[in-house]
Amino acid sequence: MTDQPDGYQVLARKYRPLTFADLVGQDAMVRTLKNAFAADRIAQAFMMTGIRGTGKTTTARIIAKGMNCTGPDGTGGPTTEPCGQCDACLGIAEGRHVDVLEMDAASNTGIDDIRNQVLDSVAYAPSSARYKVYIIDEVHMLSKSAFNALLKTLEEPPAHVKFIFATTEIRKVPVTVLSRCQRFDLRRIEPEDMVALLRRIADAEGGQITDDALALLVRASEGSARDATSLLDQALSQGTAEATADTVRAMLGLADRGRILDLFDMVMRGDAGAALSELSAQYADGADPLAVLRDLAEVTHWLSVTKITPDAADDPAISPDERDRGRTMAEALQMRVLTRTWQMLLKALEEVAAAPNAMMAAEMAIIRLTHVADLPAPEDILSKLKELGPPPPQPPGGGRATPSPAPVQAAAPPPSAPAGTPAGAGPQAALATAPATALARYPTFDSVVELIRANRDVRLLVEVETTLRLAKYTPGRIEFEPAPNTAPDLAQRLGQRLSQMTGTRWAVSVVNEGGAPTIADLRDAEDAARKAEAMEHPMVQAVLKAFPKAHITDIRTPGQIATEAAIDALPEVDDEWDPFEDS
Repeated sequence: MTDQPDGYQVLARKYRPLTFADLVGQDAMVRTLKNAFAADRIAQAFMMTGIRGTGKTTTARIIAKGMNCTGPDGTGGPTTEPCGQCDACLGIAEGRHVDVLEMDAASNTGIDDIRNQVLDSVAYAPSSARYKVYIIDEVHMLSKSAFNALLKTLEEPPAHVKFIFATTEIRKVPVTVLSRCQRFDLRRIEPEDMVALLRRIADAEGGQITDDALALLVRASEGSARDATSLLDQALSQGTAEATADTVRAMLGLADRGRILDLFDMVMRGDAGAALSELSAQYADGADPLAVLRDLAEVTHWLSVTKITPDAADDPAISPDERDRGRTMAEALQMRVLTRTWQMLLKALEEVAAAPNAMMAAEMAIIRLTHVADLPAPEDILSKLKELGPPPPQPPGGGRATPSPAPVQAAAPPPSAPAGTPAGAGPQAALATAPATALARYPTFDSVVELIRANRDVRLLVEVETTLRLAKYTPGRIEFEPAPNTAPDLAQRLGQRLSQMTGTRWAVSVVNEGGAPTIADLRDAEDAARKAEAMEHPMVQAVLKAFPKAHITDIRTPGQIATEAAIDALPEVDDEWDPFEDS
């Protein structure tokens, strides 16, 4: 750690790591770099990536110092333990060394910036250091042309030049650049390491802060050492003798973790009144409604993970009492309830962030959660309904069988000599045999309806099913009684269309009486009968009693379900390519 200079320095700068030993939570990277330095295999370019505040730029400066350190006596070589006393170490630490150039790509994105600050000076040897080092922060912000200009030099840099890049958006860096760099992923700092770091800094500053307060700071920092140190600086500046959890909570606008668990418990019990009262109380104490919902989402995630992996409850950023309570809640709640709550909270966070009144939106979210959380799981409903007894036996066959569609019939003239014509028979015998052979394929009116369906004549099919009251049918002849809404020309159109489909003349006529109900009427009557039968079933009655506003929308027989399952199981076949389609 650096000595405190004259004047006040924020803790994030005052306790910035100066050596690899000072870095917290990056053991894998430090070990790799030490081995590379020891073997004199220092890469030409490094890529540091990770979230904010994990030490990317700091690590770049430490590497620059290590490569250029000469030791107190001026005879040392590259090392992972820079002395901090030689001219190179002091100059780099203070940001004034002429051979170590730092560039912020966020404000210098263009090709001219790269050319002026990097490319034009690469060919020149370092003035006093061992290596000329270019540190480019937020490198992903460079333009495409700037990356292209840098690429050639990066591929074959002079021996005295080293590049160190830092970025929070590694996916935005071109793969051609990444492939020429030794990449290091800086990890989020673990809560245990962060708590120890903050305690060490607080003790060094003589500040008083409780462990619970440190835990809140660690949780708010989300693995960023810089954020955690800045928050610690703010907490120690509150002017109180000791920074407590309540002090930090008020500083961050957070709700009490215990009260969040209380609120979560009220929501899970479906107690809307108590939940709204607790939300209002937390709001009155200064909690942000959005932060409360975010904390509820965090608790939901924590309980879900704890339910699957109980060791996840052992979080050093959580007090022992809260850990025990979390384990108990995780055991009591079903995963289905937790996942449903998680999805609803994600949606609620979006609504609260966009709402003109955050508190009103948060209250509506709590109301929804309480009304959904106490609903029983589907498996519980089924188990309760099954206690009412087995369903009554189904009628044989599972319902009326549906005739399979007839193949599409192409319109064709009757054959001049159909099969089965006696030898030596004349043309009249052949003509008499042809219609009988064609019409034999349609023994019932149902087969005629399926013929119309197979030819996809939707308008005619609807008219036949809803307005035609069949009086008499024989193959080739149809008599029907019209319904009040039957089209006047239905008989003429139906006869013409059937003749086209079968290649045989059809006679269709209208009678005044004797017509049966339409196909649609019969179908509706069957549906009504099935629904009435279903309504008598004890399990259905139990469901409707539990859900008064529910109603039966559709009833499918076991045969229909099996047919649909068989169709869904068929593999998909890609459309065949037609070489003449675009011609």
